[in-house]
Amino acid sequence: MNTPSSFPPSVDRREFLRSGGGAGLAAAATAAFPNILTGQNAGQEKLRVAFVGTGGIGGSHIDAVSRSEDICPCYCDVDTAQWEGAARRWPQAKAYQDYREMFEKEKDNFDAVMIGIPDHQHYPATVLAMQAGKHVYTQKPLTHTVWEARQLKLAAEKYDVATQMGNQGHANEGNRLMYEWVNSGAIGEVREVHCFTNRPVWPQPLDRPEGEDPVPQSLNWDVWLGPAPVRPFKKDVYHSFKWRGWWDFGTGALGDMACHTMDCVIWALDPPSPSFVEVVSMTPMPEESFPAASMVHWKFEAKGKHPAFDLYWHDGGLHPQRPPYLELGRNLPETGALFLGTKAAILSSGDYGDSPRLIPQEKSREIGRPPRMLERSPGHYEEWRMACLGEKPKDFPGSNFAYAANLTETILLGNLALKLGRKLEYDSANVKITNVPEANAFVNKEYRQGWDFKI
Repeated sequence: MNTPSSFPPSVDRREFLRSGGGAGLAAAATAAFPNILTGQNAGQEKLRVAFVGTGGIGGSHIDAVSRSEDICPCYCDVDTAQWEGAARRWPQAKAYQDYREMFEKEKDNFDAVMIGIPDHQHYPATVLAMQAGKHVYTQKPLTHTVWEARQLKLAAEKYDVATQMGNQGHANEGNRLMYEWVNSGAIGEVREVHCFTNRPVWPQPLDRPEGEDPVPQSLNWDVWLGPAPVRPFKKDVYHSFKWRGWWDFGTGALGDMACHTMDCVIWALDPPSPSFVEVVSMTPMPEESFPAASMVHWKFEAKGKHPAFDLYWHDGGLHPQRPPYLELGRNLPETGALFLGTKAAILSSGDYGDSPRLIPQEKSREIGRPPRMLERSPGHYEEWRMACLGEKPKDFPGSNFAYAANLTETILLGNLALKLGRKLEYDSANVKITNVPEANAFVNKEYRQGWDFKI
């Protein structure tokens, strides 16, 4: 693929470094790409990061790499109109619209990849990167289906690379405080937890519109569809932000936000896979998209020192009942988490484990801050970067795929319950719904030819 005329011409790095034409080119290359990593990145200072997705959340990836003064030799986005941020910071980098092409042509020129594209593309891009021996940072939810999540858990065991899922709050102080309050016994036994969000903030539910519109010249629509079934392009229906509400491309409010708000629950209580998941209530759900509002319930059995507990998810404006011991004049936040313990409760406000506090207020004064049980994080990107550089073990990132795959699998089981409208009993060992056989057709999906990658 040719880059726009505003970009410098592409030059193969290895070719011009070994060419005898001169010192000028080699010096320019050294200035553009200092401290290039080799081998297993041993002891070097700069990380060579490729981007899959430079618009939307890709902008935060670009900012993180820029702050660390790391290097971007190449990047990819299906829409050339989204290239500007990466092109401005790294004008010498090569640009692509198809990450398969980028991985093939640039595999020797980068060490790590950050993936920020629609949910249905997470798994194939991540698998290709891991198979190429690249460290991977993939946005939440880690995958689009339950089966894909289990596959990436296996991949984390197989490939010797550093991994991280982009649920940034996992690095925050608030999530650590909640873990420590729960695991120090400060709030007693936890038997019920509620997570809630103000999402969706995009259109859903929807029926597929008729007709089609001209595809913008900047967009490769076929590559945007990737593994999903072919459908006509419709302006302002799927690309760029509204894909979240469509079953073929996104994972709805639950998939989008639970990797943030449920993270504290799965981390603190470390439960086994749920024994069942069911829908408590939901608005109508069309065949191809998600409902406007829902309430989902998971049952987890006892594990270790933690007893069995029930987890409830609320979206679309639904909330749990207001705890009777919450102070007068104070309401539940729009989004957050509520742990109900036998001695006290924890209420967290916000999407990322923000501002947790003990309730009722007198318990906060009585208990105070929990004993420190966890190492504090240097930052979500920084955790992954340190592991990529060999400064920390590969599993140092807190939301590495061994952890993130379990979290994602649990969340996406909730979407299966929404799809079937039934209580689903889950056999984790075999990744199978045991009581509703037709549900297993949605544990995974069919992939278009050219996009079906296995670990």
